[in-house]
Amino acid sequence: MAGYRKLGRTSNQRKALLRSQVTSLLYHGKIRTTEAKAKEIRKIAEGLIALAVKEKDNFEEVTVQAKVARKDKDGKRVKEVVDGKKVTVFDTVEKKIKKDNPSRLHARRQMLKMLYGVTEVPADGAKRKQNTKSVDLTQKLFDEIAPKYANRQGGYTRIVKIGQRKGDAAMEVLIELV
Repeated sequence: MAGYRKLGRTSNQRKALLRSQVTSLLYHGKIRTTEAKAKEIRKIAEGLIALAVKEKDNFEEVTVQAKVARKDKDGKRVKEVVDGKKVTVFDTVEKKIKKDNPSRLHARRQMLKMLYGVTEVPADGAKRKQNTKSVDLTQKLFDEIAPKYANRQGGYTRIVKIGQRKGDAAMEVLIELV
């Protein structure tokens, strides 16, 4: 007997399906799927959340000097003429950044190996392509999800049975973050 469910797919299709559904679960908080898929998703999602809980405070705050382009009132870069060429004017600014310790960096890379990139698209039709944002799910795991489960020993997801699907009578469930 195998240590996991094959879900009637080849290995690369199965891995892609599970990655996609775990990404959706962590982004939306709950998804609707079949019972067999939900039980496989639960294993992966709980592992990722446990990793985030373990490494959530493992970073240093560092102050760095950064060059930022000076902008005018319209938000355009200010340019000066130097030796006959237009050159952008830069200001030096101090920024505080979070620098991951090695174990947290490794955890972040393990998460990125399992999660797909998420792009947020605005609902309104105007400038849809322009206003898309890339969402960092690993950062969401560390900053939002991990603190919520800091004093919990596992059991981060819940599977609620909905009933049988009309087409093929597969048992449908709602898997959600507790």
